[in-house]
Amino acid sequence: MFYYVLKYVVLGPLLKLLFRPRIEGLENIPEEGPAIIAGNHLSFSDHFLMPAVLPRRITFLAKQEYFTGPGLKGALIASFFRSAGQIPVDRTGGKAAHPAVAEALGVLERGELMGVYPEGTRSHDGRLYKGRTGVAVMALQARAPVVPCAMIGTFEIQPPGRLVPKVRRVTIRFGRPLDFSRFEGMEHDRYVLRSIVDEIMYAIMELSGQEYVDRYAPDVKAESEHGGSTHHLRRPA
Repeated sequence: MFYYVLKYVVLGPLLKLLFRPRIEGLENIPEEGPAIIAGNHLSFSDHFLMPAVLPRRITFLAKQEYFTGPGLKGALIASFFRSAGQIPVDRTGGKAAHPAVAEALGVLERGELMGVYPEGTRSHDGRLYKGRTGVAVMALQARAPVVPCAMIGTFEIQPPGRLVPKVRRVTIRFGRPLDFSRFEGMEHDRYVLRSIVDEIMYAIMELSGQEYVDRYAPDVKAESEHGGSTHHLRRPA
């Protein structure tokens, strides 16, 4: 209930009024059945703008830190994300994210939309970074198509560190669904998973026009903070 109040009464109408999102490719969202919406992640605003324009409910994997923040601000953010039905994911690596993936598979098994950011974090500089393989595992296990999505202009309205977004028009672009049924039963093959994720990231890059960096975003951010090099650019396979 809280999700629909936010979408249709509180946040949805306000976001559409302020940011006048230009929506392209909405016909690529399946009218029913499970599907994964895989998008780039440029801003905290992405969590609200994409759901506001979708005709169906979507559940997102959200970083665990949104649910464990300190103080009043942390409690309010955690309450908001829980009330909106979002799933916390532990990004420390290894098997830490398995419970979140299992819960996401439950969403897909119910025939609903699941939203993921394959990069695993917001881009700190507006570029598109290497994707994690969790989205590929979900796509194969749930036998769900993946719809690539590009958020365009959200980095400019709310880059990292900016609390209140600028009021400026944004574009949300959805690509054609990607079918990975040819890899059915191969969700334990890491080369297959990497191939799938690279295909997804290539589709997002084509939609967004972003520069692609073939490294994980947190590694590049940490390196740049210490004056290291980030010259590892290529187009995803």
